[in-house]
Amino acid sequence: MEARRRRKMRYAVLFTAAVVAAAGAVPISALVAPQRPAPRGAILTPTRPNILVIMTDDQRQDDMWVMQRVDALLTQRGTTFSDSFASFPLCCPSRATFLTGQYSHNHGVGGNIPPLGGYGKLDHTETLAVWLERGGYYTAHVGKYLNGYGVEDAQTVPGPPPYEIPPGWSEWYGSVDPFSHTMLGFTLNEQGTLVTYGDQTGAQARCDSHPFDGVCYQTDVYARKAADFIRRRARATDGKPFFLWVAFTAPHLESPAVVPNPRPAPRHRGSFRNQPLPTPPSLNETDVSDKPVFLRSLAPMNSTEIGRVTAFYRTRLTALLAVDDAVDEIIAALGATGQLQNTVVIFASDNGWFQGEHRFLAGKGWPYEEAVRVPLIIRAPGMPAGQTVAKLVANLDLAPTIVDLAQAVPGRVMDGRSLLPLMTDPTAAWRPDLLLKTSYTAAVRSDLYVYMEHISGEREFYDLQVDPFQLQSLHDSTSAAYQAIMAALKQRLDVLKACSGASCW
Repeated sequence: MEARRRRKMRYAVLFTAAVVAAAGAVPISALVAPQRPAPRGAILTPTRPNILVIMTDDQRQDDMWVMQRVDALLTQRGTTFSDSFASFPLCCPSRATFLTGQYSHNHGVGGNIPPLGGYGKLDHTETLAVWLERGGYYTAHVGKYLNGYGVEDAQTVPGPPPYEIPPGWSEWYGSVDPFSHTMLGFTLNEQGTLVTYGDQTGAQARCDSHPFDGVCYQTDVYARKAADFIRRRARATDGKPFFLWVAFTAPHLESPAVVPNPRPAPRHRGSFRNQPLPTPPSLNETDVSDKPVFLRSLAPMNSTEIGRVTAFYRTRLTALLAVDDAVDEIIAALGATGQLQNTVVIFASDNGWFQGEHRFLAGKGWPYEEAVRVPLIIRAPGMPAGQTVAKLVANLDLAPTIVDLAQAVPGRVMDGRSLLPLMTDPTAAWRPDLLLKTSYTAAVRSDLYVYMEHISGEREFYDLQVDPFQLQSLHDSTSAAYQAIMAALKQRLDVLKACSGASCW
């Protein structure tokens, strides 16, 4: 309540200043409270701990309710960031941000495929893995990396694809496109050797998956590889802490399309067969006259399309149950080997997902709340358990946090900030806003407002205090106060679109 009161007081100042200065330009400094440096406090986390990142693909923040093991093992024993965002809600740019701590305009990845994005668009010589390996960590990756990994035109060094292993990884088990988004019959590059797990029915014998089902279900295979890595590191004699990034594909839809999509682990089939689709006011939005031309061109969904959205919702939730099992298996491996009390565990998603809101049948890639809000939980030894931080944080803060934990030296100017001060003091001063970017839109998101500029020249502006579902854009409002707030946010957006390092804060 106190944090919410402070946010309201800050924007009461903003609103008052806007009214007073409505006739002219309003400097952004006049609209927010001065920001004091955030206190670090007493950080009790072990020096240079092991660091485990568990990442899902396209998981919405409000999907977390199905993951009971994650709740017990991470949420109740860690810090939940309730206002966590993907700065670019699309797989490849988001993952590039995780690896660099930078907004997309600084790391250069602006899409999933060439020429704007894809694996080959990122400079892999300066990433989080490189910095940690250079700083004495033993690093490993399991699962999905960047879109296009393993595709010939995405190679960044000479040689036959997909044998390239990006710099900085001591061990590598990366999924190879075009098989990354299939739960059965996928291929991994394992230390330079291609290994295919099962076929599309899971019938082939080449499998070291979890014995739950006797099939090569992708999530189970990744869990087994992660747990095996943890056990091997417990026996290692090199004295190095480890950094492990486990990147599950679930609950991303499979490609090519299958039925059901995505396919659940056999043990979980039918778990949510009767689960009703949530019906927020933005579902199949009735009036889109305030939206940009692209959304206005979308017809209302019919009953068949609503049925498809419902089917996707149920199968996506079901696919997350295997991730929940995987987290249990991985944490159990840490506990059994005596490493849990020296390991920081981060649970995150690369971006959110639309399920019928604003007439989007599926997908992401637009800076509406459903696509940009993502789960983020950090369990760290010595840190308070079961706490919630209600500050504007984003995926660009993960690399600075990990660098801070590892006492590593980054090879880039990072735009994000370490989250450790917020874990020590959830009320510490923090950034006033975030840049949200997509291929078509740039937006600035503050605690209470979001202002968007589309490539078409159209704008949107929402007061999230009264319109959390973004149903009525106020960009044409005649309110002098709103017009002044928009002017200030536009000024800030212009700064953020070209910011670097501290100027992004």
